[in-house]
Amino acid sequence: MMRYLYFLLTFCFLILWSSCRKDFDFSPSTGTLQFSKDTVYLDTVFTNIGSSTYNLKVYNRSNNDILIPSIKLALGNSSNYRLNVDGIAGKTFQNIQILAKDSIFIFVESTIDFNNFSNPNGKFLYTDQIEFDAGANLQKVELVTLVQDAIFIYPNRDNSTKVIETLKLNVGGEILETALQGRELRPNELTFTNTKPYVIYGFAAVPNGETLTINAGARVHFHDNSGLIVAEGASLKVNGAFSTDQKLLENEVIFEGDRLEPGFSDIAGQWGTIWLFGGSLNNTINYATIKNATVGILCDGNPNVPTEKLKITNSQIYNSSSFGILGRNTSIKGENVVVNNSGQSSVAGTFGGKYNFTHCTIANYWNGSRQLPSLLLNNFVLDEDNNATITDLTQANFNNCIIYGNDNPEILLDEIEDASVVFNFKFTNCLIRFQNNNNNFKGPNYDLTDTNHYVGNIFNKDPNFKNANENMLIIGEKSEAKNKGLPSFATQVPFDILNVNRTAAPDIGAYQYIVFPTGN
Repeated sequence: MMRYLYFLLTFCFLILWSSCRKDFDFSPSTGTLQFSKDTVYLDTVFTNIGSSTYNLKVYNRSNNDILIPSIKLALGNSSNYRLNVDGIAGKTFQNIQILAKDSIFIFVESTIDFNNFSNPNGKFLYTDQIEFDAGANLQKVELVTLVQDAIFIYPNRDNSTKVIETLKLNVGGEILETALQGRELRPNELTFTNTKPYVIYGFAAVPNGETLTINAGARVHFHDNSGLIVAEGASLKVNGAFSTDQKLLENEVIFEGDRLEPGFSDIAGQWGTIWLFGGSLNNTINYATIKNATVGILCDGNPNVPTEKLKITNSQIYNSSSFGILGRNTSIKGENVVVNNSGQSSVAGTFGGKYNFTHCTIANYWNGSRQLPSLLLNNFVLDEDNNATITDLTQANFNNCIIYGNDNPEILLDEIEDASVVFNFKFTNCLIRFQNNNNNFKGPNYDLTDTNHYVGNIFNKDPNFKNANENMLIIGEKSEAKNKGLPSFATQVPFDILNVNRTAAPDIGAYQYIVFPTGN
């Protein structure tokens, strides 16, 4: 009984002691807080697009529990920044406690309307401060965001029903309504300049009979699940030019996502695709960088047009979560094209068609598992019941190309044999990764001695890329591709992707070799 009474009294004492504990047990802040950084830079954002979330850590290094009377944004409720202090959202906070030798997190975001500010150069540096305490104990952390103006292209939204406009396309003279959010480009939107970046929400479609022209130096950004469609009877002309500054790429046309923060610079699958519909005509892409898409370019139909449906030159396609270039019974000509880091194949010519690539580097160093090689060719498509429709692979020629990657093999020739169709392909003077150690790949398509399909190729030798994992696919002086290009193809494409003359001693691939600095 006495023991029970003792424990009861002890328990009551603890309850009373804890219930009587007040804020005065915390010492007032004395202006000695420490911070993980003195300025929080929120990187560049587009107007009216929310930033990523950034964090600031606030330390109490003292031996006392402290109370911060106030934490607030200097601009108060008018600030375009948002805070979350130790799990509580707001712009002004009172009596924030930090235990001795402990810390709290503050998370910072911003959404800023460029039109509220005046700047002739299309950029505005927006700043504010987080203020801790006041008077003699006042401490501040700076907040800085670079806001960039842009031209926004987005579908209409019905304010009463909240329904977002879906895309209607003219296919064979019939107007088909799709489930894709988006709209056709208007006449005043059919030329993209380099004055401001373009930000596209949903799918923007080039209408039948129209041409979208994209000038050198233009920047085109896509929101999640967005892309560009070139409809039947329409054309795309990407008129990039060589850039003397290979970091700035001032004349390149760049297609990428709309998240500008460095953490998103190489994240695959941020947007949809550039989709060249069946019936689109005379599409050309020169000096473009296409990065971080689901499919870089999706090219459909028209395998037998007099000139190729798509001609792509001096261009780079990186970090596609599915395919870099996916052709479906179509015609593509590529020169000085570099493709790398694709979740499936970097180049896929499927359901037959016509493909001609000269002095290209088709690589795949995808960081993760993938089911397909760098280059896939097939002559069929499967329906939902797994029934195959077969058609002609009229030609698939690869000349002076590097076809390589971090898997083996890096080519797959997936033919369904049928006497009524052809499966024509040829690799001439290419550097290819293909090892058939266990004789898994059988049949005439993999007879590397058959000169109808293979002439003068080099297999399984080191291309000596500078850093394939970082999309640096220029080759070094130790490359097996050095001086191995056939001059007859080099004269067809006399300058490499960096505008270096290759005719005197051509290398295989899109680049002429360089001497890497020590350590590369």
